[in-house]
Amino acid sequence: MKYKVGQEWNYKTRTGEENSTLKILKIEEYPAHGKVIHISIGNLKVKNPNSKDGIAKEFTHIPISEKALNESVTNLKNEKVKLPDYMDGYSYWKKEFDEGVAGVFSISVSEIVDGMEESIVSGQGVVE
Repeated sequence: MKYKVGQEWNYKTRTGEENSTLKILKIEEYPAHGKVIHISIGNLKVKNPNSKDGIAKEFTHIPISEKALNESVTNLKNEKVKLPDYMDGYSYWKKEFDEGVAGVFSISVSEIVDGMEESIVSGQGVVE
């Protein structure tokens, strides 16, 4: 497997977010989903009316399928970087996942960012 916890990857970003990267936080295997790779995404410019400057710069926890991540990443930027504190987001997701409420993204990282932005702007999503 090419992914390891602590790696930082470049990916096919949205226009204007070319400096955005993702970090590998955790890798798990689930019978129904295969490998689930937990990532954070940094250096974003996501509209967020709830933040001081109107922008969310990071998503600290996103669960994504290995296939979707493979289709998103372009090259390995760093083999080992400091990871953000993602345990609150992961713990919340894991509880919801185990109850059958939460899932795993199977779309590209840039599509995830688009969807999260739409959700935040419409008031249906929350980003810290």
